[in-house]
Amino acid sequence: MRAMRKTRRLWASALCGAAVTTALAAPSAQARPEGRGSGEPVWALTATGTEARFRGLAAVGRDDAWVAGSGGTVLRTTDGGRHWRDVSPAGAAGLELRDIEAFDRRRAVALAIGEGEASRVFRTEDGGTTWTESFRNTDDRAFYDCLTFFDSRHGLAVSDPVDGKFRILSTSDGGREWRVLPDAGMPAAQPGEAGFAASGQCLVSTGARDVWLATGGAAAARVLHSGDRGLTWTEAGSRIPAGDPARGVFGVAFRDRTHGIAVGGDYRADQASPDAASVTGNGGRSWRTAAAPPPSYRSGVAWLPHSRWSALAVGPAGTDVTRDGGRTWRTVDTGSYDTVDCAPGGGCWAAGEKGRVARLR
Repeated sequence: MRAMRKTRRLWASALCGAAVTTALAAPSAQARPEGRGSGEPVWALTATGTEARFRGLAAVGRDDAWVAGSGGTVLRTTDGGRHWRDVSPAGAAGLELRDIEAFDRRRAVALAIGEGEASRVFRTEDGGTTWTESFRNTDDRAFYDCLTFFDSRHGLAVSDPVDGKFRILSTSDGGREWRVLPDAGMPAAQPGEAGFAASGQCLVSTGARDVWLATGGAAAARVLHSGDRGLTWTEAGSRIPAGDPARGVFGVAFRDRTHGIAVGGDYRADQASPDAASVTGNGGRSWRTAAAPPPSYRSGVAWLPHSRWSALAVGPAGTDVTRDGGRTWRTVDTGSYDTVDCAPGGGCWAAGEKGRVARLR
């Protein structure tokens, strides 16, 4: 079972983009817009100078962002993507960095995924000039997928099930130290159930205590919710089809503690992904299928800043926008992205394969 989980996560990077038929626009020295025209969201590609695949993304503002990806790569920009600085942790070249959370230009926490000691947490307080490894998993049964922070001190990371339950790691000092939380309040996992380390959005939080965990790979794709920072959880069916190791919920986003969007599908490019989005208006206690979902698998989702109803969903085959809180979606771009993030004060970014990072214009 552990070998199957590992194969699914590590092969996902290749499978998600292998059969995408839309041409990928190579980043150039100048930002290049991608979009359908007037009035639509437009991605402006930036030149990162790398072929790394970025599934970890943290939007700090309109000009500031961090990305983390394959080969232990971490980049950051402070000028809207005109220049990217390589701030990769020393000795991390053999790791897959799939999630990064940034508090500002200088402080960030990054997660490396994988079984056993491949799962690690790194943190920096000087803009990536130096990093400290603050956690290294020593349990061969654990495989960490995503992390999230409630504020600059309190955060969680999630591992695939160990002893039949998802394992939650907790910090209360900004990621300097971590401890495994007791699992008495965690519902039992389904056979084959796991999280997807595809966009850094299988574990998300909002406010001081609320956090949601997205799952797949089992008979049903679920979204679990905790209102006490991961001590106790409730579960609900997401309405996104599952029943296969490649299917389920890949990303969730909440604009407040009640209104949320889930996206996913089947990450295999040759497989259809019907009903690839669902919405909730009660904090995840129940979900309903989007009336007009994205046309294919989507791995990342983010609410647009200063909007109650608009959000973006991204995947290897394109970007979709909703103007009605996730009920209906419309494709506005066919470029390949794995993850998307918007800063609370403004500024949205997307990232994906072949070093692709773009800012929303």
